Amino acid sequence: YCMLFFTRHNLKYFDKMRCLRKRSAVSFLGILVVCLLFMNLYIEDGYVLEGDKQLIRETATHQLNPERYVHSFKDLSNFSGSINISYRYLAGTPLPRKRYLTIGLSSVKRKKGNYLLETIKSIFEQSSYEELKEIAVVVQLADFDSAWCEGMVQDISQKFAHHIIAGRLIVIHVPEDYYPVLDGLKRNYNDPEDRVKFRSKQNVDYAFLLNFCANLSDYYVMLEDDVRCSKNFLTAVKKVITSREGSYWVTLEFSKLGYIGKLYHSHDLPRLAHFLLMFYQEMPCDWLLIHFRGLLAQKEVIRFKPSLFQHMGYYSSYKGAENKLKDDDFEEESFDIPDNPPANLHTNMNVFENYEASKAYSSIDEYFWGKAPSTGDFYGIVFEKPIKISKIKVVTGTEDRQNDILHHGALEVGEKIVGSKKGRQCTTYLRLGEFKNGNFEITDVEHKVLFDINCMRILVTKSQKEWLIIRSISVWTSQTPNQ
Repeated sequence: YCMLFFTRHNLKYFDKMRCLRKRSAVSFLGILVVCLLFMNLYIEDGYVLEGDKQLIRETATHQLNPERYVHSFKDLSNFSGSINISYRYLAGTPLPRKRYLTIGLSSVKRKKGNYLLETIKSIFEQSSYEELKEIAVVVQLADFDSAWCEGMVQDISQKFAHHIIAGRLIVIHVPEDYYPVLDGLKRNYNDPEDRVKFRSKQNVDYAFLLNFCANLSDYYVMLEDDVRCSKNFLTAVKKVITSREGSYWVTLEFSKLGYIGKLYHSHDLPRLAHFLLMFYQEMPCDWLLIHFRGLLAQKEVIRFKPSLFQHMGYYSSYKGAENKLKDDDFEEESFDIPDNPPANLHTNMNVFENYEASKAYSSIDEYFWGKAPSTGDFYGIVFEKPIKISKIKVVTGTEDRQNDILHHGALEVGEKIVGSKKGRQCTTYLRLGEFKNGNFEITDVEHKVLFDINCMRILVTKSQKEWLIIRSISVWTSQTPNQ
């Protein structure tokens, strides 16, 4: 009954609540969250599924079971519509057209240091003119100090006026009246009250920002307000998205830190916004994001290296505490993500557990792992179409298993495919070089190989006692044969 009441009367009730004094007001969102949590925990209602009750219980203790509750979550929170919030435009106007990528930032006043202007500057400076046409930057000033907001808007407008005029920078604000209760929240994980209030408000800030950005572009990436970007990061993101075409994903990660560089389909933003609001007081946002991904059936983290975004802030937005976290996979200068064209992968090596061949042929942080290879063993790649290759790079071993490298091996490319789809292989191979210290790299391949390449293989030239990790295989293509 409670849910039905709010569904039919939320707008009318919301207007009434805004007329009350702030201290005594309990917003629609706050009551909705309380109802969802406590109704499912304590009320025996025939209309509420038992699975939904268990979902909310387990979320409150940071023990969600994604596989078990993915369907009930979809039923419980089938929120495709936006949250009824009025936004204030502090700078900029609604976008005239849909973009490829929206970059969202939420910022509050810090006791020490402020990095927002530097973050915005990095986004624009590290993008080419063509890339700027495809992005929109939305900055949410989420502090209730109106004087601070006015000062920040003035600074942003002065430094980035041409980006605002060009329609690629918007600054917004949500009035305090729209926020749920932030005082007297339960102290999960024994956090102090002010810490609980800070992280709970942050969840709501992000929910409001996601809600605003839902229809602005095809994709959305969240950054924090103290981030430095890699050069041409948009081009790298587009290349990764293209490489994942046809595969299911909820979140792609371009940094391993916090809520930095997490990419979503824009059509998932309304549901994510509702999810953050539903459990805003339960746990920090980065924990909630893990649950959200799992509940939508993406079991594994899909993280790309090198990272495109780096944390640069020294002081946290929480009490000005020191925050020295850095992403050691970040590369600021322009880099080129490999093309790795579609291919069939196979090996005759004894594969360890689930470290199969496919995990080496991508920029995802995974690898192939085979037991001690013998002379003549190979790792083969058969491309779906003949290609021209400009550069090849293969890395074996890892930092914690530095001896699991290819101690003696060669890399070869081949032509003239024979066999069925499952057993295709090349009849002729050309050796391009030997592995040195477990690695192989060659450039200008198209000038050294006169034929169109159908196959590539890593050949073990001498048996070894050590196991073999192929950490990454990277292939850059040049002009296709038919062009």
